[in-house]
Amino acid sequence: MRNFQLPGRSTVHATNGMCATSHPLAAQCAVKVLQDGGNAIDAAIAAVSVLCVVEPHMTGIGGDCFAIISRDGQKPIGYNGSGRSASAANMDWFENQGITELGEDSIHTVTIPGAVEGWARLLGDHGTLSFNEVLQPAIGVAENGFVATPRVCYDWATNVDKLERDEGAARHFLFDGKTPAVGDLLRFPELAETLRLIAQDGPEAFYQGVIATDIISTLTAKGSLITAEDMAAHQGEYCEPISTTYKGYDVVELPPNGQGITALLMLNILSRFDQSAVAAMSAERFHQEIEAARLAYSLNDCLVADSAHVEVPTNQILSAKTAEQLAERIVMGQAEENPVGLVEQFRSDTVYVSVVDKDRTAVSFINSLYKDFGSGIVTPNTCVTLHNRGLGFKIDRNHPSCIGPSKRPFHTIIPGMVMQNGRALMPFGVMGGSYQPMGHVHFLTNMFDFGMDVQEAIDFPRVFFDEKGLGIEDGVTEAIYQELAKMGHTACRAEKPWGGAQAIWIDHEKGTLTGGSDPRKDGLALGY
Repeated sequence: MRNFQLPGRSTVHATNGMCATSHPLAAQCAVKVLQDGGNAIDAAIAAVSVLCVVEPHMTGIGGDCFAIISRDGQKPIGYNGSGRSASAANMDWFENQGITELGEDSIHTVTIPGAVEGWARLLGDHGTLSFNEVLQPAIGVAENGFVATPRVCYDWATNVDKLERDEGAARHFLFDGKTPAVGDLLRFPELAETLRLIAQDGPEAFYQGVIATDIISTLTAKGSLITAEDMAAHQGEYCEPISTTYKGYDVVELPPNGQGITALLMLNILSRFDQSAVAAMSAERFHQEIEAARLAYSLNDCLVADSAHVEVPTNQILSAKTAEQLAERIVMGQAEENPVGLVEQFRSDTVYVSVVDKDRTAVSFINSLYKDFGSGIVTPNTCVTLHNRGLGFKIDRNHPSCIGPSKRPFHTIIPGMVMQNGRALMPFGVMGGSYQPMGHVHFLTNMFDFGMDVQEAIDFPRVFFDEKGLGIEDGVTEAIYQELAKMGHTACRAEKPWGGAQAIWIDHEKGTLTGGSDPRKDGLALGY
């Protein structure tokens, strides 16, 4: 239990249903859907569509989605809603054009947006409400307006230059050349109309109708290889989740092309140590996680890609032998002199939604544009912000994530689920680009090794490595900061918080729900 003399949040408790997410309007929307008789799938899609309006830098209908659904007593269902590259995106073309890498401003980082198709598919297969009903709250918020919140404004303000470079982005997301201030009332009438078309006509309106026309004309003018046929052909797919066992709990993730496998590998490595033998807030604990992450991320960079195009050795990566070999490389008190795993790391902009309903259907749902405002390209007429997931491709024939025709890029966004004895105990997720596998592990070890509740585990300070060194949040004490530096870590204070998280714990015996939401964002957990 937290110290009530210090700033912090209490866990949120309910019996019937709950949603935890990064914006109050989205959580409120989801709970109302549940109260009105919708299920967790209905509520999750309603919430994420609202987030596409109120957190436009983080997510949008021009992005991708992933989900894990667990109905009480049934095997979890995975859904991969990531889009593919253009059918003409082959290496010969890129080599002939002299393109050797895909930078953030490359038009070729824009892949087919998969979110809208994913929403419709999941809703049709598992929901109880129509697409039209579920999208009404988002349409209302976009049309009638919403108030800009602090973290949204903080992030938005760092993107003026990016938004100025694109006519559509500047038109829709700058106001007299400026970003919004906290408390401003914002409206997106063009986005409201786009959502209304999707609500009325379904995903066909997005992938084949006037919205698709606006997307293709915008991309073609900038040199994209994506065609109308590519848009019309898009389809996500169900996938078999992967898992490992940690401290008696089954941790479930989605398979590649995402990095959920990296979180599972980290847990396997750390299971070879007695995490609880050290203090939660200690240099030893952080060092152990950092070294495990570097080792796991090194395999991630070499092996994880679209499993429809390359063979990803999932069983080998998650084997006991691999975990033991990597664990043996960790030296307590000493960072590796030439650490592996320091590959290029990206911060990304993503929203995560955790929902549980009265029947204990649990949904772990994540939706993303990748970087701030994605590619920075926004369709002028329909207000669709196009993501830049193609940054996960390499222009390298020898790399498993080499760009290719109709191929899915390496993906950072990963929903998570904790299960035990075949029942969901906790849908959870940690936003934050490359940080997400380490975020999953840090959150879970906070709970299962150090006895924290869901809110304490979310609040607890974080560290992560990138090209600048080991970014340490302000909540980590100066003494630990200095100790990590003495161990050989290139320590620096993190410029921004590492990610954001939400989770809902299901107590089947008591019949209660306990939720938490990250104070690093604007949201909350809300139940009834």
